[in-house]
Amino acid sequence: MGGRGAGKTRAGAEWVRGLVRQRIGPIALVGETIAEALAIMVRGESGLLNVHPELERPVLRGHQLIWPNGVEATLLSASDPDRFRGPQFAAAWCDEIGKWPRAEDAWDMLQFGLRLGERPQQMATTTPRPTRLLKRLLADPQTVVTRMATIENSAQLAPQFLDAVVARYRGTVLGRQELDGELIEDLPGALWQRNMFRPPQSLALERIVVAVDPPVTGHARSDACGIVVAGRQGEEAVVLEDCTLSAASPLRWARRAVAAFHAHQADGIVAEVNQGGDLVASVIAQIDPKVPVRPVRANRGKWLRAEPVAALYGRGLVAHLAGLSALEDEMCSFGADGKSDGHSPDRVDALVWAITELLLNDVQPRVRGL
Repeated sequence: MGGRGAGKTRAGAEWVRGLVRQRIGPIALVGETIAEALAIMVRGESGLLNVHPELERPVLRGHQLIWPNGVEATLLSASDPDRFRGPQFAAAWCDEIGKWPRAEDAWDMLQFGLRLGERPQQMATTTPRPTRLLKRLLADPQTVVTRMATIENSAQLAPQFLDAVVARYRGTVLGRQELDGELIEDLPGALWQRNMFRPPQSLALERIVVAVDPPVTGHARSDACGIVVAGRQGEEAVVLEDCTLSAASPLRWARRAVAAFHAHQADGIVAEVNQGGDLVASVIAQIDPKVPVRPVRANRGKWLRAEPVAALYGRGLVAHLAGLSALEDEMCSFGADGKSDGHSPDRVDALVWAITELLLNDVQPRVRGL
């Protein structure tokens, strides 16, 4: 665990280089996405192509690295854990696990593939964030932790970075996490704290909705489409599932939302229409015209919309089923700037719409029907 520029990538690349010299392979190289794995772990200034002398340098063929001595490594995306099914490895380097979107799913699936050689092993390099996976690994007695602060690598960093960034954030909470590599459990002033998440005491739902926060566009760099399913029982809401999709086309996220509607026998879909207007309802109708859609429009900023929902969590009126770690991570990193770790809080937006519809709308409770 280390701060920005502390040398984590170089440490990971050198660790892999040491494995290759011992002819330990095949090796999994896991990044948040394939694009990040290529850009940082392989082609980056401290990546695998640059830490080897020319005669030892591997050749990149598609998503595989092949070394002159025959050792092979495969690039994998933590955003698609199902891709981990099938391949076998003797070792793995996992980069920036603190920001993997489906961290526990990806890590757990990787473990099933680490079954070759006498001593399967793995190294994770990350700037720490208080995710379930990272806290789980730190609590594991088999985990060996090395910590690196940004300032320890100052000789390799640009003076302007040290003056403008390190000096500005040194001693702050953000600086402790991003520069010193400390694990900060909760973001000061955040709307949600991790102790707010609890399982339901029972499950007798009166009404269920699927909330959708669609992206503006549907290409590879689009925001995710937030899709959250929640239900109401009495004065309490229960979050049932996070079906959020990354970089999805309108038809793809509409299919996912409709599938969630049927899987949970929901009463309707609540969809934000600020970006898409009538398009949102029409694309859902293309998949299933019988699904009722309630359009909602955001008239206030994300933080202001989220405040009353967070207050319900503080009163113990919202419970979570298991398996919502990606949603909970995004909730706990949601800041006053309306972003989560610098990204659009798509899961949070969908959650807010769902809980608002179930508990906060100024209407009489309705049983099983929009």
